[in-house]
Amino acid sequence: MRPPGSRWRPWWRPLRVTCCSRSAAAGPVPERPRLNPELAADALTEPTAAPESRAGRKNLRQLIEMRALAVAGQLATVLTVDGPLLIPLPKFEMLTLLAALALFNLLCLWRSRWPRPVSQAELCVGLLVDVAALTGQLYFSGGSDNPFIYLYVLQVAVASVLLRPGALWIVVVSAVAGFLALTQWHRPLVLDPQFSGSLPPNYVGGLLLCFVLNVVLLSVFIVRISRNLRQRDAELAEAQQRAAEEVHIVRMGLLASGAAHELGTPLATISVILGDWAHMAPFAAEPELREEIEEMQHQILRCKAIVSGILMSAGEMRGEAPRLTTLSAFIDGVAEHWRERRRSAELRVECQGLPELPVVSDSALQQVIGNLLDNAAEAAPGTCLRLVVQCDEDESQLSLAVLDDGPGFEPAMLARFATPYQSSKGQPGRGLGLFLSANVARTLGGRLEARNRDEGGAAVTLTLPLASLMPRQSRPHASTVLGSPAAHRRGR
Repeated sequence: MRPPGSRWRPWWRPLRVTCCSRSAAAGPVPERPRLNPELAADALTEPTAAPESRAGRKNLRQLIEMRALAVAGQLATVLTVDGPLLIPLPKFEMLTLLAALALFNLLCLWRSRWPRPVSQAELCVGLLVDVAALTGQLYFSGGSDNPFIYLYVLQVAVASVLLRPGALWIVVVSAVAGFLALTQWHRPLVLDPQFSGSLPPNYVGGLLLCFVLNVVLLSVFIVRISRNLRQRDAELAEAQQRAAEEVHIVRMGLLASGAAHELGTPLATISVILGDWAHMAPFAAEPELREEIEEMQHQILRCKAIVSGILMSAGEMRGEAPRLTTLSAFIDGVAEHWRERRRSAELRVECQGLPELPVVSDSALQQVIGNLLDNAAEAAPGTCLRLVVQCDEDESQLSLAVLDDGPGFEPAMLARFATPYQSSKGQPGRGLGLFLSANVARTLGGRLEARNRDEGGAAVTLTLPLASLMPRQSRPHASTVLGSPAAHRRGR
């Protein structure tokens, strides 16, 4: 409670007056954003959809390659059997089927270039078309008497790898139905009468060729498809790990926001009490006490600024527009602010030749750089830290490296760098700084890497695309791929 007669206002009252006066001049204050569970679910499942999409597109291309080989092989077979082997075939009908299958393959190739994911239904339709084309070719070339009838096995084997059970059984039933239909309806092969009592050599050769084709094609394409599926599973595992980390970050943000709200009342109470003490005669008469009170008030103001920064980062305050600055001024501001906090530490900034690019002063990025400097200062106390900043305009990337002369990272720390609760301090609850920094870097489309220097000490490098730092209207190409897609979704 504020003492009666005190002329000091609680610290939150001027803030409310300022916010209201600003909103009166600039328009209504936007409503505080709330978390939409449906949108949150979409955000968490979006990384999972991307590996599925890439795997489906790759598998479709594998089918396109296999179908192209089938068209070429069938064309060669028709021309060979009807020519040198002197077995008459209805070439017009069979070549018409081949042309239709080749046209369908071109349509599939065009479809594979669409950004829309390839569904299981599309893969199933493609395999059904292959089964139908094979059935048609076998109908015109002897039906079940044709040795190439065993190519049905290839279609079913590929379907068993690519499709889910429901779609797989559709292909299986279609292949079996085609086989049974060909036993009853087909155009017979006209063979040489001298082989009426035994299998002709051409038939035996066809069986051998069919067996070789089945074995080779199964080996090649199933290995490729299995590789695609393993890659998809690895990407899904990575996406699920990222989703879990994002949930962890959201929970930490909610805890930080709640803690900031709770800290407002005790900070206000301490501020009022210190204000009253500063004007009391017993304290005013003692210079040492007055200096201590002023230092305490300074620290209270710093705590209020930290609390306000937490609330702004959590979306509690949106009254002020983003502050624009230049790249060099942003780096200098971060270094100066860190020197004020760490007056006992020494920092040398090396950023010669930085272009005067307009950037948005991002508080999250400031905290990331400050956290990296804090870790380096704790790892190498009493030494001079170096912040090396390089800008590669050709690659459109910004690199910030924090170098120290400490003992460096242990191998176990490097292997699990930027994972939660991995800290060399050995205290419970520590080790979240690098984890959060790595996630901020990834959100901006960049990466955070660590290594031990050959001359001793450690180097932690933050690499970011310039497009993630520049205001939207200053970006050269909004659609240019710079880093991850998250860099383009980030609004300014």
